[in-house]
Amino acid sequence: MTGIDGKVVAITGAGSGIGEASALLLASRGAKLVLGARRSDRLEALAARIEADGGTAAWTTTDVRRRTDLADLVAYACGRYGGLDVLVSNAGIGPVSPFDELRVEDWDQMIDVNFRGVLHGIAAALPVFRMQGRGQFVNVVSTAGLRIVPNQAVYAARKNAIRTVSEGLRQEAGPDLRVTMVSPGYVATEFPDSVTSPTVKSQVQAVDFSLFPDDIARAVAFAIEQPPNVDVGDIVVRPTAQS
Repeated sequence: MTGIDGKVVAITGAGSGIGEASALLLASRGAKLVLGARRSDRLEALAARIEADGGTAAWTTTDVRRRTDLADLVAYACGRYGGLDVLVSNAGIGPVSPFDELRVEDWDQMIDVNFRGVLHGIAAALPVFRMQGRGQFVNVVSTAGLRIVPNQAVYAARKNAIRTVSEGLRQEAGPDLRVTMVSPGYVATEFPDSVTSPTVKSQVQAVDFSLFPDDIARAVAFAIEQPPNVDVGDIVVRPTAQS
């Protein structure tokens, strides 16, 4: 199967931001969407919007910290649409802070959501992809792992862990599966809402340049629409003003 039309795509973190924008764009190009996130009201509204615009979408409440939720998301896609072509692992939080604040609970949350959640997705989708003889993982990472800056070391470490896992998975995937990383720079999303450090929150909110979720959605679509023999490994998307 080439292009996007007719592909079954599951997206985590689909309730807002990059996940929501990706769902809308892919649906407009003919993908069959399975939306996963914790906020069921957001998912229900998004699915209704897609359906009203002539697209195809279903949803199920998904907390990526729970392995069973990812297994249920993939099983739901297979049961409803007969298979799964793409898993977009987009769910993430960003409670960045200086080390001296010792926000260990925030570090643990980032491990569970930003890293363990991706592993749960791989564990759920990989057997299905192997059985089908096709499939694609699209893991949303971050430019934070490419340029380490103060206050974001733990966040960047989690993203770089995904980068390492993705590259290892790509090497093991063989000729039938594809693995893509999309690394956004500053994007206007709800990211600042998850920052618990007052000092860092004010710094993040003061950033006066950013991309929009639609900009990243186009990168996700670009990776998915390539022919089966083309594996787009990593797409880095930054605002022109970002250093």
